[in-house]
Amino acid sequence: MPFITYLSGLLTAQMLSDDHLISGVEIRCEEKGRCPSTCHLCRRPGKEQLSPTPVLLEINRVVPLYALIQDNDTREAFKGALMSSYWCSGKGDVIEDWCRCDLNAFDENGLPNCSPLPPPVLRLSPNVEPSSTVVSLEWLDVQPAIGTKVSDYVLQHKKVDEYTDTDLYTGESLSFADDLLSGLATSCVAAGRSHGDIPDTSLYSVIFKCLEPDGLYKFTLYAVDTRGRHSELSTVTLRTACPLVDDSKAEEIADKIYNLYNGYTSGKEQQTAYNTLMEVSASMLFRVQHHYNSHYEKFGDFVWRSEDELGPRKAHLILRRLEKVSSHCSTLLRSAYIQSRTETMPYLFCRSEEVRPPGVVWYKKKNYLI
Repeated sequence: MPFITYLSGLLTAQMLSDDHLISGVEIRCEEKGRCPSTCHLCRRPGKEQLSPTPVLLEINRVVPLYALIQDNDTREAFKGALMSSYWCSGKGDVIEDWCRCDLNAFDENGLPNCSPLPPPVLRLSPNVEPSSTVVSLEWLDVQPAIGTKVSDYVLQHKKVDEYTDTDLYTGESLSFADDLLSGLATSCVAAGRSHGDIPDTSLYSVIFKCLEPDGLYKFTLYAVDTRGRHSELSTVTLRTACPLVDDSKAEEIADKIYNLYNGYTSGKEQQTAYNTLMEVSASMLFRVQHHYNSHYEKFGDFVWRSEDELGPRKAHLILRRLEKVSSHCSTLLRSAYIQSRTETMPYLFCRSEEVRPPGVVWYKKKNYLI
């Protein structure tokens, strides 16, 4: 029977039966589109307009598939097969909240491996934008309801450069349980745990506060279960923001270097110029070069004048430091104007032994320069 015909018949029966009204039936309709033209059941006689397509508006109750089976033995067998397939990779039986693996479900070390260890997904925290020295990472707890038990997360971080073999050098490893949550890590790393958007899930966060500006870093995370198994790796690679440069000071140094190079340069003046250029950071040196060439290039550019006044060896030691500046930061350092701004950000985590009253939000603020 077409849906429209069913509704019409139900309404007619209710109107004709005043003494015996139909009770216990509630129907809600909402137009969500139209039936396809190929459906002959949707056409009402005498009218060209197609009737609305009936859609599922809501789900009142969710039941497992095996609950639809009437026979008890078949239902239990089907339930066991589904639970084994979902939680134990089909190679074991679910016993309470753990998997009893079959005899053929052991690894080369003799440990049961029928229960999969889900890999965590490492990502940048959306609450904190990476700065020149601060990066915040987070991941969701991957502890399943049944099966393997996650005992720890290990986070490795390292700075990647041309002098480091990324395959041989793994960097510094931090245990989330032993190093971070226990407070044994350095003051440059802070960790926290909060509730995720999904109920009954934990969100772990780690903030690195002492990174080098304009540096390429690689972060790797994996989970460890109670049997010592490691999950697959999750990796995040990023470059920190460019360092803060005092543009006025860079212009002053450029003027100072020009005065030292101008005319006859004595040995004392050469050493003063060399020391001045070696003491500043690579980004500041790049900005000094920019100002020098902007004002005094008609007397010779910065590279040529440095080689002429200081000699090839000392000039090479100075100029090779410019290679440490990334292409992104070098483009910014060529800008006509550089300005700094002060922004305010809330702290991500607060520690307290007291129970937080409901509805109360604890936070502090600090200022930092970008």
